[in-house]
Amino acid sequence: MIRISKLTALALCGLVSSGPVAAQNFTTAAEVRPILGMTRDSWVAIREYGGKDLVYFTHLLAWRCGLSEIRYGFNGAPPTKSFKMEKCHEGTAQPNAISGDNVYVSQPQGSVSEVRVKLIYDDGSTEEARFNRKAVLQ
Repeated sequence: MIRISKLTALALCGLVSSGPVAAQNFTTAAEVRPILGMTRDSWVAIREYGGKDLVYFTHLLAWRCGLSEIRYGFNGAPPTKSFKMEKCHEGTAQPNAISGDNVYVSQPQGSVSEVRVKLIYDDGSTEEARFNRKAVLQ
C-alpha cells in the first residue's frame, strides 16, 4: 500500500502547487523521478500464489514511460536481469496504461528473500533500491 501525505497526494493530482499547473503525461524522467522517489516502498511486491513467489513490478510499470529499463536481482545478486516492459502508449490519453499481463517474475515459493532493483531513466540517470521479503510480502 502506498502511504503519502494528503498534501503530497493533492500536489501529485495538480490541486496544490507553487505555480501554474501544466498538463503532464508523466512520460519523462523529470516527471516520474519525483513520484518514484516518494513511492519507493511500493516499487516491488511479493505474493505467494500457486506454489510460487510472484515478484510484481506493477508500480514501476505504471510509471515506465520515464524509464528506459528496469533491472532486478534476487537474494544478494546485483540487479542485472532486465524486466521486459511494454512500450509506452505515446499519443494516447493514458500513455502509462498497462495493457498486458507481464507484470511479475515467477520463482519457487519461499525462494526470494531479497529483491534488488535498478531503474534506468530515459535521461540515463539511475537509481537503486533493495527490499527484503518481509517488507514487500503481500
